[in-house]
Amino acid sequence: MDESMATRVAHNPKYQELKTKRMRFGVWLTISMLVVYYGFIVLVAFYKPLMATRIGAGVTTLGMPVGLFVIVFTIAITAIYVRRANTEFDKLSDEINQAVLK
Repeated sequence: MDESMATRVAHNPKYQELKTKRMRFGVWLTISMLVVYYGFIVLVAFYKPLMATRIGAGVTTLGMPVGLFVIVFTIAITAIYVRRANTEFDKLSDEINQAVLK
C-alpha cells in the first residue's frame, strides 16, 4: 500500500468510526473478562471456605460451577466479538475499501 492510499484511509471518516467502535467494544470486552477472571482468582485466593462449599451430597464444590462459568463466559464474549466483527466491522471495512479505491 502506497503512502497516499494509507493517508486516504487514515483520513476517511468511516475508518475513524471503525477505529472508535472497535476500540470501545474491545475495551468493554477486556474489562468484562478481567473482572470475571480476576474475580474468580480473588474468590479462590481469599474465600477458600466459600469456594470449597459442597453442592448437595456429592463431591462437587461451589468452585467447580464458578470455574465453568469463567470458561463459558470466555467462549461467549469471543462469540459476541466474532459476530460483531463479521457483520458491523467487516461492513465498515468494505465501505472504507470501496471509498479509498475509487
